[in-house]
Amino acid sequence: MSDIPETANKGLEGVVACTSEISTIHDVTLLYRGYTIESLVEQCCFEEIIHLLWYKELPNKKKLEELKTHLSVHMPLPPALTPILKSIAGTKAHSMAKLRTAISYFALLDHKAEDNSDAGVKQAAIRLTAALGPMIAALSRLEQGKEIIAPTAGKSVAWNFLNMMHGKGPSKEEEDLFDTALVLHADHELNASTFTARVVASTTSDYYSDIVGAIGSLKGPLHGGANEQVMIMLQQINTLQKVDPFIKDAVDNKKKVMGIGHRVYKNGDPRAKILRDMSLKICEKAGLEEQHKILSRIEQQMLDQKGLMPNVDFYSGLVYTALGLRPRDFTPIFALSRNVGWSAQILEQTGNNRIYRPRAYYTGPVDLTITPMDQRK
Repeated sequence: MSDIPETANKGLEGVVACTSEISTIHDVTLLYRGYTIESLVEQCCFEEIIHLLWYKELPNKKKLEELKTHLSVHMPLPPALTPILKSIAGTKAHSMAKLRTAISYFALLDHKAEDNSDAGVKQAAIRLTAALGPMIAALSRLEQGKEIIAPTAGKSVAWNFLNMMHGKGPSKEEEDLFDTALVLHADHELNASTFTARVVASTTSDYYSDIVGAIGSLKGPLHGGANEQVMIMLQQINTLQKVDPFIKDAVDNKKKVMGIGHRVYKNGDPRAKILRDMSLKICEKAGLEEQHKILSRIEQQMLDQKGLMPNVDFYSGLVYTALGLRPRDFTPIFALSRNVGWSAQILEQTGNNRIYRPRAYYTGPVDLTITPMDQRK
């Protein structure tokens, strides 16, 4: 049909669905409330980013300590959740399906879950953001037949997560690198999972339902699962000498190279550059220097042959591997960070709400007549 809108069946590309003050891709970088991602990574920790996204300003020392205290109080998992986590961990489900179920049960333990006021949503956001790291670490360790490790009061989100995963505190270099990864993934405009969270929030459902909807969206390999797919690609290539034939085959046969290209960034994802530069030293220390070289070669080949550059998923999986984390935990780790952005977006949506109700352009038949039952084939 010639009058189908140009935007139809293009994944809403180029369609402006709302206004936002939270984050945007501006020129060649990413901004969180006006600050470049480069300056935030260099000067701020993840907890400062939480305050910035939720409270619209970088915290002073007192406000930062107050937020850290609130997070620390809510980090220990409710005792009632432990047997549920053990049951979930024993299934063969996808790691994000397990996390989705764990969050749903966690929500049942919050007697104020239906409070959609600004204060109510912020309290639920603090509660879940604090508990997500311990929840993800617990599921991962239980899957491996290990005991759950409790969080340590007074330590950062990044330090606690690595400690709960490995049973030993990370080095300062490891903590800083993981903290950087959390900062880089905290928010990213109106991506698929963020849009999902805002759509659910627009119905005035509860905060946890908004987040569970976003989790389901992030679960998809075209969104949150791409970094795991990059690691699978690395295993397939295996050596630096096999990169060029692999890329030639991909280009000639129009195969997707995971972690390459982005619908919005046209001059490269600044987050990918930050991770590439920061990860080299720790990759060398972890014996992953060859893998880093393979990714760098893929990056150069795709730029030369297709004019495409890597996105944040391209290097994040290698960073997590260098930190001793399992590929099946990569997407839950993404959720650990992005939950902060989802929460900010939910707060913004509920503060100026109108339910999302787009239209579909109908292309089916019209004016059909009903054939009597005894005459139907």
